[in-house]
Amino acid sequence: MKEARTKGRNELLPGTLEMLILKTLSIESMHGYGIAQHIQMLSADVLTIEEGSLYPALQRMLVKGWVLAEWKISANNRRARFYTLTTAGKKQLGVEASRFSQMSGAIMRVMKTT
Repeated sequence: MKEARTKGRNELLPGTLEMLILKTLSIESMHGYGIAQHIQMLSADVLTIEEGSLYPALQRMLVKGWVLAEWKISANNRRARFYTLTTAGKKQLGVEASRFSQMSGAIMRVMKTT
């Protein structure tokens, strides 16, 4: 699974790609390339989202009603599909963030044992 890579060969935990996309779209509507760039920039180049993972994830999220898509002209004057978070997507972001928090907390508790 090559959803994202870090410097080295680490990958995102399963399910975190959708959470990162939802969080990015909670800030503003963006096209796919913008979403990938935003995640890469905020992660200080640790997370790089491959097109082969990003667009299938966005398609799944469209089917689930978490995002809407609309063709617009981008800042560099190109036609691009912009994605917007829906009310269902906002709710899902809450669910995903809660799951991630539980999982990361559990992992940290295990890692801190001596």
